[in-house]
Amino acid sequence: MTYLLMLLALIGCMVLLDARYRLFVFARPIPALASLSMGTCIFLLWDVIAIDQGIFLHRESRLMTGLMIGEQMPLEEAFFLFFLCYQSMVLANGALAWRAHRARLRTGVEAP
Repeated sequence: MTYLLMLLALIGCMVLLDARYRLFVFARPIPALASLSMGTCIFLLWDVIAIDQGIFLHRESRLMTGLMIGEQMPLEEAFFLFFLCYQSMVLANGALAWRAHRARLRTGVEAP
């Protein structure tokens, strides 16, 4: 359960960053949520294929809930993959926004 709570806390932090600076979901909700859903589904499919080929194997841990959403796939994996996609997009869009901000500072143009 500890791992799931940590993932939820980290997702919450990403939501706060996103809301404060309007980097991804809070900038364009429909395309962002579609992108997050597709990215998470692609990674889940990747995991299913890897599990089927014996590459990924779940090991029991007292830090996890023990709930499985598929053979060898714990519930926490879906939350981790969602976090991975969300974090990547917040970081990428944050880097672009920071770069644009720096360019505006260099040219002396005020932000809108």
